[in-house]
Amino acid sequence: MALISRNTRNNVNTIHYLDSLNDSDKSLTPLLICPGLSEVAEEYKDFIEYLLPRRCVALSFRGRGMSDTPQNGYDLKHHILDLESVVKETSLDQFYLYGYSRGVSYALGYTRLYSERIKKLIIQDYPPEHKAMSIEWAHDYIENYIVPYKRINNIRPESVHGIQRDSTQEPITFEYSKPVLVMRGLQKDSLLSDNGLEQYKRQFQNIQIEEFKESGHDIRRNERSKLYETIKRFLD
Repeated sequence: MALISRNTRNNVNTIHYLDSLNDSDKSLTPLLICPGLSEVAEEYKDFIEYLLPRRCVALSFRGRGMSDTPQNGYDLKHHILDLESVVKETSLDQFYLYGYSRGVSYALGYTRLYSERIKKLIIQDYPPEHKAMSIEWAHDYIENYIVPYKRINNIRPESVHGIQRDSTQEPITFEYSKPVLVMRGLQKDSLLSDNGLEQYKRQFQNIQIEEFKESGHDIRRNERSKLYETIKRFLD
């Protein structure tokens, strides 16, 4: 697999993405991947390879990976701009959209604006909202996760503080009749509660729910094979 690694410009910011276009079957609907809060596009290489010959595009949002780290602009609307810049650069027209964790907020926000483009939506372990983050969260996230787990190259501390400073709390609700796959872990560290799941059921007419008994929030670490198989079945 020879992934295309490119940058696109979002106003003054450079957004990095990976694209399996060269190894893909053009007759299959492509998938756009929205990584979690501190994830980068490169962490989805094995998943992209697993889904071949379906074309997959994965980006690193602002402040992450090889993308630029602006001084400000870390609210929902700014991350949607990152997505839109990649969509335009890769000439995606009709595609599937997959979000994990905080990436679900960005995927939902994008679908709310451009639902006609999204043929299927995949949501992994996150409620239908964009969360405001506290100062205490930013400090704890940097000191107890980013630094000790050596993820500074994934997400810079400046962007963590930017997310804390700029993020506004809002529910993300809209009507959407196309197929939606909602996945959640059942262990205690899952971020999608029963209440959040009920919100999805009320919001989406054509919903499929998959639960992972051995996982909390990080389903890919604990039940990777089942996760990948579930997504592939849904896309196929």
